[in-house]
Amino acid sequence: MPEIVEMLQTVTSLRPAFICIDALDECVERHRPEVLGSLRQILEKSPNTRIFLTGRRHIQGEVERYLGGGVETLSIKPKDEDIAGNIRMRLSKDTCLDSMDSSLESEIIKSITENIPET
Repeated sequence: MPEIVEMLQTVTSLRPAFICIDALDECVERHRPEVLGSLRQILEKSPNTRIFLTGRRHIQGEVERYLGGGVETLSIKPKDEDIAGNIRMRLSKDTCLDSMDSSLESEIIKSITENIPET
């Protein structure tokens, strides 16, 4: 990690830069402090660097603790139609097509879209 941070600090010190990290919440919990601490080091030494992170809401406090007051949060929730379309696409790839009918598909989609948590 120190070598990566040093390399990123060198690159980002030359000109404005963006670092994008997707699904930070999927990073192993014990490694997140090191990742976030490293990002803080980069920001401290490279003020023209911007960081874009994605992750579920439960890590927001951790991100704010490490990255401070400059954190902006935007909540995004998929539309029910998008979720239903994704489920239909995945169900269409099922190798046991005989076990699925339109009634069961509708029931599955309804159950999932009604019970999906806010993320």
